[in-house]
Amino acid sequence: MTTVLTPTPPSPPPPASGPGTPSGSCRGTGWTPRWRRAAGPRWLWIAGGVLLVLAFARTLSGADQLTSSGTVSAALGATVPIAMAALGGMWAERAGVVNIGLEGMMILGTFGAGCIGWEHGPWAGLVAAVLFGAIGGLVHAVATVTFGVDHIVSGVAVNILGLGVTKYLAAELLEGTPGGGQSQSPPIGPVGRVSVPGIESALRPVENRHWFLVSDLAGLLRGLLTHISLFTLIAVALVALSAGILWRTPFGLRLRSCGEEPHAAETLGVNVYAYKYVAVMISGGLAGFGGAYLAEVAANIYREGQTGGRGYIGLASMIFGNWRPGGLAAGAGLFGYTDALQLRNAPAVHALLLVAAVLLAAVGAVTLLRWFRIPGAGGGGLAAVPSGTGDSDGDGDGGNGGEGGGEGANGVGGAVAGKAGKGGGRPRIAVIVACFVAAAGLATWYACTDSLPSQVVTATPYVTTLLVLAFASQRLRPPKADGLVYRRGEE
Repeated sequence: MTTVLTPTPPSPPPPASGPGTPSGSCRGTGWTPRWRRAAGPRWLWIAGGVLLVLAFARTLSGADQLTSSGTVSAALGATVPIAMAALGGMWAERAGVVNIGLEGMMILGTFGAGCIGWEHGPWAGLVAAVLFGAIGGLVHAVATVTFGVDHIVSGVAVNILGLGVTKYLAAELLEGTPGGGQSQSPPIGPVGRVSVPGIESALRPVENRHWFLVSDLAGLLRGLLTHISLFTLIAVALVALSAGILWRTPFGLRLRSCGEEPHAAETLGVNVYAYKYVAVMISGGLAGFGGAYLAEVAANIYREGQTGGRGYIGLASMIFGNWRPGGLAAGAGLFGYTDALQLRNAPAVHALLLVAAVLLAAVGAVTLLRWFRIPGAGGGGLAAVPSGTGDSDGDGDGGNGGEGGGEGANGVGGAVAGKAGKGGGRPRIAVIVACFVAAAGLATWYACTDSLPSQVVTATPYVTTLLVLAFASQRLRPPKADGLVYRRGEE
């Protein structure tokens, strides 16, 4: 018997670019979506789209507080503590240590700022808050790194200790002080604020005109560039500095290797224990900074229970941001915005139903468009989406923690599209249908009601947290060794 070997014909070349022909590449499909081909960072396009939706909702609903400078300024103030907690969580988890104790470390930070700041000034209070938070991080590191305690158990213990220790110390140190007591400190001196010259006078008239999109942009810029706390500027610098250190230095590479492959890092001479200790203490210090912001900027006084669960919301922001600085900053901004809106103007929260409806409809439309436009399949132009087309690996397109809000899981449209890209080349039509059905339901709810129950208004930030994490869950990739107990010399 003679076996005839037939050569495999070569693969046809990709179609040439031309009018009506997609060019570029998208995970091997030969097509790049138009919004990715366009010039400019992805986060800028996402931010512009969100602003456009908010402007549309403001015009349609008449809820001017949606994009007012006051709301933006309050949202920025609510964002900073959440972002600092999230950044602290990222430092710890990039080194392989889960830090559930961020809430307790923030509590320690608020007490340190109040106890020291009322007598020695806000800057001394800031230093004390960072040190108190770092001490909380040290306790967590000793338990998890040295003694191998389960990370969740240790974090919960730190939360309980933070609450109990501060209550005891407040009774011992603040009782009898002028204006202080067992549950609060005396007033703390104000922190300086700065403004960009000329912005206030130039943008105020434009914002008050209530022009579509133009006035919304003016309100956004006015809220971001006027009366900015110096602590806010430090927080922004810390986010950028963390991105640079962790993704641009040998120290950052070694620290991240401890969270990915600690035993491989050990064979290369990395002192894994030392890096974990440093990371968790930095994590605690950043959470303490967030506590100082609450005590010195948001309230000018320390009060018991001041954190209000922001350490846990910071954890959600970190997960939403896919353990990257830019993504967690975007997540903190989202949660801070909803928190500020429900505190400043409860009726404006009703307009968020319309905002959510428009965003869900846009997500469904984008996902459906990706399904129709990716070439390579028959059936009347419907193309099966190859696995991974939605960039569902969670690493983001840039691979850089400093690229801002467009990376990781923070693009909700990309997250849903990432879901559609899974399943062996078959898009999940249920996701598209769910987006349109939910959008229709929210729009109907908005049209049939004039306000929301107070319980719903109060729970808005927490509901937002759950919904966003549900949408982003398919794009998340935590560090490989996150939460695992490490022992030198053991595999």
